[in-house]
Amino acid sequence: MKEPLSVIVPTFNEERHIRTCLESVRFADEILVVDSFSTDATLSIARPLATRILEHEYVNSAAQKNWTLPQAAHRWILIVDADESVSADLATEIGALLEAQPPHDGYVIRRLNHFHGKPIRHGGWGRDRVLRLFNREKSQYQVKEVHAEVDVKGSISELRYPLLHDTFRGFGDYLKKIDRYTKWGADELHRRGRRAGVVDLAVRPPWRFFKRYLMQAGFLDGIEGLLISGLDTYSVFLKYARLWEKERLRDDR
Repeated sequence: MKEPLSVIVPTFNEERHIRTCLESVRFADEILVVDSFSTDATLSIARPLATRILEHEYVNSAAQKNWTLPQAAHRWILIVDADESVSADLATEIGALLEAQPPHDGYVIRRLNHFHGKPIRHGGWGRDRVLRLFNREKSQYQVKEVHAEVDVKGSISELRYPLLHDTFRGFGDYLKKIDRYTKWGADELHRRGRRAGVVDLAVRPPWRFFKRYLMQAGFLDGIEGLLISGLDTYSVFLKYARLWEKERLRDDR
């Protein structure tokens, strides 16, 4: 007997992407949209395509997903962000896996990231893998503000075909994302007692550029690879600058 599947899609002001995302997961038995009180047309687009829509205040990604997991109708869960879509091959692969009864408790999926519509295969982006298909009875997201992953109490395997990720919507949106993630990253380091030093501010950023652009061959992605490496370098500098600021504010009290 085939295992039924619930797809969970977290949203906030995703009118640009939500239709493509939801249409790509129509093979699922349930499509559950959890929205953080969008102010654009996200919900009006989503309603005809989703099985259910829940609204919940957003604290961080992990908290939102952990709140949603018990609301799903089925134990097998696929998490798809609103700016992602399931490729046709991946949909077929997941369907066949659930039909045959999954032998593992969680599955990692490769993510094919796009920058201004171009697929990026180098500079670290080609190694992007996320654990998104899992048995919720054995899984929970880590309690972290940034880069929280699913902890699965059981065996894990990897699927062959990718999620498609439209990560770049323009520099304005991308810089907002960097602002948000560097703040969360600095907060996490501060809670762990980490302090920012000269090496963090002067060495880590150029090392990140060298690693992404040269060692991981970001240059092979053309001008997009250069832009991505530069933005990544800036995000490293800003994270440690914010950590330095938090220490300074604490010391000035």
